[in-house]
Amino acid sequence: MAGFRATDKALFPIKNIKTVVQLFRNQLEHSQEPDLSLLSIVAGVIENSLTSRSNLQICEPVEHNCLPNLDLETITLMYSKFQTIIKNAVEVNKQRKYATRELVKKVSDVIWNSLTRSYYKDRAHLQSLYSYLSGSKLDCFGVAFAVVAGCQVLGYNDVHLALSEDHAWVVFGENGSETAEVTWHGKGNEDKRGQEIGKGVSSRSWLYVNNKPVVCTRHMEVAALVSAINPSLNSNQDAYEVSELQQELLWLLYDLGHLKKYPMAIGNLGDLEEISSREGRVECRVLFEEAIKSSRSYYNNQHVYPYTYQGGYFYRNKMYKEAFESWANASDVIRLYNYSRDDEEIYKEFLEIANELIPHIMKIESSGFSANTILKKPECFAHLLRFYDGICQWEEGSATPVLHIGWAKPLVNTISKFDADVRAQVNILCDTVQDGAKKNAGICNNNNNNNYEKENGAQTETKDEKDTNFPTIEALTAACSEKLLNPEFLLQGDGSPFVGGDEPKDKAGAEVSTNGKPGTSKVVVAEVKPETPEEETVPVSIHPTVILHSQKMKELKDLLLAEKLNTHAISLHLTAQSQVQIGKKTRGDSSDSVRPKRTRRD
Repeated sequence: MAGFRATDKALFPIKNIKTVVQLFRNQLEHSQEPDLSLLSIVAGVIENSLTSRSNLQICEPVEHNCLPNLDLETITLMYSKFQTIIKNAVEVNKQRKYATRELVKKVSDVIWNSLTRSYYKDRAHLQSLYSYLSGSKLDCFGVAFAVVAGCQVLGYNDVHLALSEDHAWVVFGENGSETAEVTWHGKGNEDKRGQEIGKGVSSRSWLYVNNKPVVCTRHMEVAALVSAINPSLNSNQDAYEVSELQQELLWLLYDLGHLKKYPMAIGNLGDLEEISSREGRVECRVLFEEAIKSSRSYYNNQHVYPYTYQGGYFYRNKMYKEAFESWANASDVIRLYNYSRDDEEIYKEFLEIANELIPHIMKIESSGFSANTILKKPECFAHLLRFYDGICQWEEGSATPVLHIGWAKPLVNTISKFDADVRAQVNILCDTVQDGAKKNAGICNNNNNNNYEKENGAQTETKDEKDTNFPTIEALTAACSEKLLNPEFLLQGDGSPFVGGDEPKDKAGAEVSTNGKPGTSKVVVAEVKPETPEEETVPVSIHPTVILHSQKMKELKDLLLAEKLNTHAISLHLTAQSQVQIGKKTRGDSSDSVRPKRTRRD
């Protein structure tokens, strides 16, 4: 059972980070039910005491590990207050092993109705129980976390936190089969609490990550509260000791295996390591790769932020070609969803990439000593097309358009930086899959990163997939005397085993596989060896290939490859609403509920 034990109390007064880490370690290693209330209060007191404008007791890095004294009495009073609030308001049926929807709604009511209404919920430092107990303020994540902690106080250990990349709700019941909204989404206070998470269009929105949220164990909920710690003093400065504490706690959770299925927390740790690396620890670049692996392994590659974490790292380190690829991979995920105005956070993320980061790269790469370093690489142009293809497909079938002139101008300016001969080296293929099948996210998600696990040692194919993709050695051997092996098949398992099959061909006649599956773009490098009687190695020609799926980008193919770009025509085509079938429902039914609003990222 969770509880404030004597071993925990003995650590007070807390004066340094090391002691806080020990408190968390005690709870994580010696209890099946780490006490969420206790740990959230402790983390919240420390965060707020070091980031409050009225009490900026910021320790310099030379004063390593220092914290304002945290006495036992302060924590005990708050801990008891939360227990009393919940237990006095909610009657427990001791005959029930699992929570009911009514009970979850009741706990949600207790938290919700005691919040101060006159505050801006996008403010920082409102996610902990300390914020709730000291000021009756919580953000979206904070409300959901408080509901789970309240149910734990009542002894219902089946109630757990479910996290998408921008929202939080709870699962409960035997095997976590029930779901319930317990907070809002957006800047309003729309009351969806108690309602089941939608199973139609809304459930397949980015807000609900296509029913692939991070469903937490109790130990992962500790990881969630740690990942939610906010060290910021303002938009430009962090409280050093809060960052230090968060980093040490995330490493503790990482070492204990509780971040394995939590991509955003791994990405958060990667960001902290990039700022201040720990000797002997996994490098930040590897952590970003691990976050992507986690998303692909456990969530069917439905999460966008692992790729934008990685892309941001490459951008900051001037690895622009790699950044282009990461952003294109992020776009391959967002294409699986339909855009709505509730997707404000991810919209802003892509808008910043398209209208600020990429133009900045173009400016640097087209002048001075760095001139033409990536502008001569056709694969970078291919990644750029894939990035915009994903955004255009995100727009298709949505009730709200994405692209407007503010998107079109930077796109045209960026494309114009690539010379015609570079653009001409990219082989652009257009898929012929029917629109109704293009975004079946639950079935197909083979974007350009579909070999990510293979390259990193993870094997995710099922036996059936292997049997389908790979003929027997005997069959290959028998045919080798008559046909040339397809390098794409050998390298990635895509397409026909032999050159000369029915797969699409690039400009040099090399086979390019779409893997037979709709809904995602892919950049392929096709290698062709010219016929020669000699035995020596001959040069190979490389032709990056991108497969487009969105209607807008497919119809732009000729304009994109034209020797002289018709920038006006491209802009008009990108912003033409007739191309995106606004309001048309391609999935789900008319009974789908409207998505609730929320605030800043949970």
